[in-house]
Amino acid sequence: MRGLGRIRKQRNSSLLSGYLLIIVSALLFIPVVLPLSFVLYNMVNEVTKGAPPVDTSLYSSVAALETMWHKEALQLEDASSEGINERLHELRRKYTEATMFWVDGQGMTQLILTPDEGNPDHGSGVPEQWTAAEAIFFMKESTKRDPLAIVAFMGDRVDAGKGFMVMQIPNKLLNKGAYGGVGAWALYYFVLFVLFGGFALVSLLFFRKIRKRLLQLQTAMTITGPDRMPKSIMTGKLDEIGRLEEAFNTMVAKLDESRKREIEEEELRKRLVSNLSHDLRTPLTVIRSHIHVMTKESLTPQGQQSLELMDKRIADLSVLIENLLSYNLLNSGRITLKRERKDVLRLLRESAAAWYPVWEKENFEIDIDLEAEPLFWMVDEVWFRRILDNLFQNIVRHASSGLYVGISTESRNGQRVILITDHGRGIQSPSDYTGAGLGLSIVDLLMKHMELEWDMESTGDGTSVVIFNPL
Repeated sequence: MRGLGRIRKQRNSSLLSGYLLIIVSALLFIPVVLPLSFVLYNMVNEVTKGAPPVDTSLYSSVAALETMWHKEALQLEDASSEGINERLHELRRKYTEATMFWVDGQGMTQLILTPDEGNPDHGSGVPEQWTAAEAIFFMKESTKRDPLAIVAFMGDRVDAGKGFMVMQIPNKLLNKGAYGGVGAWALYYFVLFVLFGGFALVSLLFFRKIRKRLLQLQTAMTITGPDRMPKSIMTGKLDEIGRLEEAFNTMVAKLDESRKREIEEEELRKRLVSNLSHDLRTPLTVIRSHIHVMTKESLTPQGQQSLELMDKRIADLSVLIENLLSYNLLNSGRITLKRERKDVLRLLRESAAAWYPVWEKENFEIDIDLEAEPLFWMVDEVWFRRILDNLFQNIVRHASSGLYVGISTESRNGQRVILITDHGRGIQSPSDYTGAGLGLSIVDLLMKHMELEWDMESTGDGTSVVIFNPL
């Protein structure tokens, strides 16, 4: 078990450690890649030129070259032409990349030594006979030329009359390193560009992969299935995001388990309510029948009043059970409404007529103002009557203090609406009857099933229920 634990710990990774590994690799790569680039440059240079790179250290200091050249000119003050030629040949063997020539006192070019002895055109720019003007112009422009010209008079003085000697050095050899000058620097910058470009590319791929996994997790959190529950996702490496993915999958599993348990409990509750509703109906019917028989017996006024109160309470209990059963059936979707095009004003008149005796018995003021023009909506006739019955019953129970019921139609926002009002103390005030609010809950469910809308406006002076068809 301990061995398996160690293996699992080794398999766990971290985004921080991964990115630090990329940075450390890039830093350790610099001291390796730079020397390697120079080695590769030398190898390529050797293959392409067939010769080792030129040692340019002899030409690295112009001042040193000038000092050497003037010193040589001083030593050749009394030398013969053969001696001068011999000494220039010796210097030529040391400074192989330089061009050397000398001019005698009569202005005649005596000797020209070039780096490429096999090319007869090399150095052909040197005139055979020099005029005074040409010599002065050449000396004046010597430092501006390419190649650079170092001029020294024989004996290192003008009045010696022995002429002058010249050493020409290409500018590409001056002040450059020992590995190819500009080419080496270009390779150096290229290597740096490749190094940092590779680092940027690896970092981009690293963070792109992280972003992809985070977007996958975000999508899983926002998109749900038909049951409006998120779905689990495939987990990747066991880094920080991987552990977050595992935690998300654990949460999804717990939510799914909780959802299933909630559905089971809801089904159990609905079955229990349905069974209790059916079981309570029979004994209540028997009790009401016996109360009706007892009312025909000779009883005292107080006994007669008690029987009437018992009958009324049992009637309320029967309505409550009926509402409870209806709400259970509607909420579980086991009732299908048959919507047809009906004149809802006709249904409203018929329902009001059925409740008229009840309102008269309770001494309600009845105000019915329904215009003659029909109002057609797509409704289920039976259940629309149930909506009206629940609203009228709510007035009798909770707004009896106002002793008023009003039924009318009016125009609001360009459409005709049904208005049912009372003068009770409002839904926020305490009532003699308390309940679970199933009547209004059934009204709300039926309105939604019939695609109708309703609004309740309640104050201390009464309540108004507005019913309208948004379509």
